[in-house]
Amino acid sequence: MPPTRQSTTTLPLAPSVYLILLALADGDAHGYRLRAAVAERSDGMVTLDPGSLYRLIARLVDDGAIAEVPARARPENDDERRRYYRLTPAGRRLLEAETQRMANLVAVARGRTAKRAPSL
Repeated sequence: MPPTRQSTTTLPLAPSVYLILLALADGDAHGYRLRAAVAERSDGMVTLDPGSLYRLIARLVDDGAIAEVPARARPENDDERRRYYRLTPAGRRLLEAETQRMANLVAVARGRTAKRAPSL
């Protein structure tokens, strides 16, 4: 791995990586659908241009977090140029670990907020 290449499987995950994995937790998806899901789930705060998206997809495949689906269920209803991706078991574990990490941070923040909140 080149020294300038950051792994996509090291916590904390970049928001775009987390959102791609989260979208794939719902099932197989092609690049355009992943791009739309990332924007939708982030309320437009995270948007990926096609170049960035496909670089991330390639890195996630290389890192074993996602895999290209070898065959589509209904190819007659789809564009043959589309490539579909799915979470691997390692990708699912990574998604769960990052979700738990963030939940723990939120719990800490809420605990501190509750302790500092003025009484009404």
